[in-house]
Amino acid sequence: MVLNPVLGKLVSKRVVLASASPRRQEILTNVGLRFEVVPSWFKETLEKSSFATPYEYAMETAKQKALEVANRMHVKHLRTPDVVIGADTIVSVDEEILEKPVDKQDAYRMLSRLNGKEHSVFTGVAIIHCSSKDNQLETEVTDFYEETKVKFSDLSEELLWEYIHSGEPMDKAGGYGIQALGGMLVEYVQGDFLNVVGFPLNHFCKKLAELYCPPPKHNIHHKKYDSIPSVDTFENLSDGESESSNFTEHKGASKLDSSGMCSLGAIYNSKNSSSAKTGFVVPLENQKGVSKSAAKLPPKILELMDGFRASKALFVASKLKIFDHLKDKGPLNAADIANEVEASVCGTERLLDACAALGLLEKTPQGYSNTDSANTYLTSDGEYSVHGYIIHSNDHLWPLFTNLESAVKEGSRQSHRDFGKKEDDLFKDYYHSQEVKQRFMAAMHSIAHLTARDVATAFDLSQFRSACDLGGCTGALAHELIQIYPNLKVTVFDLPEVITNISNFQPSGQHTASVTYVSGDFFKDNIPEADLYILSCILHDWPDTKIHVLLSKISAVCRPGSGILLPEMVRGDEKKNRSTALLQSLNMLLQTKGKERTGSECQSLLEQDGFTNIKIRSTGNLLDVILCIKT
Repeated sequence: MVLNPVLGKLVSKRVVLASASPRRQEILTNVGLRFEVVPSWFKETLEKSSFATPYEYAMETAKQKALEVANRMHVKHLRTPDVVIGADTIVSVDEEILEKPVDKQDAYRMLSRLNGKEHSVFTGVAIIHCSSKDNQLETEVTDFYEETKVKFSDLSEELLWEYIHSGEPMDKAGGYGIQALGGMLVEYVQGDFLNVVGFPLNHFCKKLAELYCPPPKHNIHHKKYDSIPSVDTFENLSDGESESSNFTEHKGASKLDSSGMCSLGAIYNSKNSSSAKTGFVVPLENQKGVSKSAAKLPPKILELMDGFRASKALFVASKLKIFDHLKDKGPLNAADIANEVEASVCGTERLLDACAALGLLEKTPQGYSNTDSANTYLTSDGEYSVHGYIIHSNDHLWPLFTNLESAVKEGSRQSHRDFGKKEDDLFKDYYHSQEVKQRFMAAMHSIAHLTARDVATAFDLSQFRSACDLGGCTGALAHELIQIYPNLKVTVFDLPEVITNISNFQPSGQHTASVTYVSGDFFKDNIPEADLYILSCILHDWPDTKIHVLLSKISAVCRPGSGILLPEMVRGDEKKNRSTALLQSLNMLLQTKGKERTGSECQSLLEQDGFTNIKIRSTGNLLDVILCIKT
């Protein structure tokens, strides 16, 4: 597929979708694009009459949405994205642009205008490539639009109001969603159906191919900005514009926040308004009273200096289960949340404001609510929840990392300093109490569940009929494997204290007969026979001598043609995983005698025990995958 090379180039980039639309997120996820979601705060009040055509309005709105996110991430979040995608969908009928209805009466007005008529659905898309030079954000814009014709049937008043009362029209351009109940209103569609849903995937994929393959220059509409254009924006209260926040409304002078750093910002005059509004911020060196040397502090250093505070804010919010309390409850104020988590109102409000500033929560005049990412990853029952790993990081890894200086000086584990134990085996630390055991298993389950599909599909494993997941913990990877390879039987082999505690982690409503659990120690006991042995994040736990003991044991029971699958965080020169893998290596220094290895180091270990045809594949997720075959 022509898009595969494009997606491969984007794997190492920070790609951001400047939209909270779950429909756009689903469309882009299904095509295999990896991205984070940062909803735009751009106020959609461009004067429609100033645009010659509806699609020009949609394109400009999409561009301003993306530029606002790019600038906010660069200046406030101190995380310059590589690519920001903005989109805006509108409906046009009889030369009138219809966006989202403000209330039911407005929805009725819109649907009545569309009743029995053909109309156009336009989506403007902007792809912003970002870079940072001398602490200034530079952007290059590629934008386009897609038009789809839609015809409504002749609909009765009763049907229109029935649809309006369903609530579906309220967050849809033109007051209807074609992919759901609104589909019953539509007689025909001419053009890209997904464009009506909210994102023109076909056109977008073609544009990506043009940009990365590379494109003929005359076919692409590029606009380069030396600075962000002055536009009318708003920042909702999730940016902390309250007395309890570190950020303030800027009046042309800098103000110190609680960290002692300068809050960045200045007023830009709107093109569409004579009044000054809080908007894009200016570089430090342009603000009075700030020394030149302070202005040149690289954003990356500032991000690292402040990183521990952001991490602890996430950890504490997760431990208090704030994201769980906010899930599906709509906006809640600080007092309500404080009451639910049994904490002080002033402390809770500051924590909530910090989480909003970090993009974990949204704050409006009505209160705080989860972002889509928080619902997916931070709630304890989220689809790809990492709640378990966050709690493990807070309770176990955070105390350990306070001893990093000692670990570096001594070159040895530091568990005894915080937990009073000095075991030779890492897992004896984890399994000394039921509470610690459950916490560690929840952490491993979080990461395994999050990475399982990418690990399972990194290579075609359909040739194997049986697999043994050594140290497979809760079986998250095993259950994913049998979904993708229905003919595969998987045995999860782990310590008895793990196997006896897996019930809380088992999937419900799925066929699980193809997964079995066997207890044992893979260093001491016989391991089950299988066509494929899986060692997920096992190699990094042990020194080379110990790894050779395990690999030689597997080699002895392997038949020619059998394989080993190694999901690991492989060290390398790639930007994507380099810092993550090296920081994880510090983690192993604090806890074990193991380390994160390079691809060549892994290959050398495997070849010494008779495994050849070694392939290493990046998944774009936390783990890379190595596959090798026994000769």
